[in-house]
Amino acid sequence: MKTYTEVLNVSPEDLDDLDHVNNVRYVEWIQDISKKHWEKVAPQAMRNEMAWVVRNHNINYLKSAVLGDTLQVSTYIKNNTGPLSVRVVEIKNNKTGQLLVNAHTEWCLLDARTFRPKRVPEAINNLFL
Repeated sequence: MKTYTEVLNVSPEDLDDLDHVNNVRYVEWIQDISKKHWEKVAPQAMRNEMAWVVRNHNINYLKSAVLGDTLQVSTYIKNNTGPLSVRVVEIKNNKTGQLLVNAHTEWCLLDARTFRPKRVPEAINNLFL
């Protein structure tokens, strides 16, 4: 498994009414890191032929992040079966290393022209697993 990681800072726009990072913002970060990983690793020709859509998010919120926290957001592909790919995203407090969010997202691979599901090819396995 090949992990992709970025570090980000919690800003006022990320907060909810309780001054914690909003759950919707976590979903955005999960999708953003997944897309960035795909764009960084997959060649342009591959990205032109394929598209990913979310089938299911399973998100465990373990501890809140607050304004001023620096977060480490990491992702990797856990497995691929048929057209489905399970991607793990972990969000940790960068200072303490404490796990704040653990997400498993099931993505479905589509043919970019027909938008029909497509079996995850070996080329993707070779790049990401």
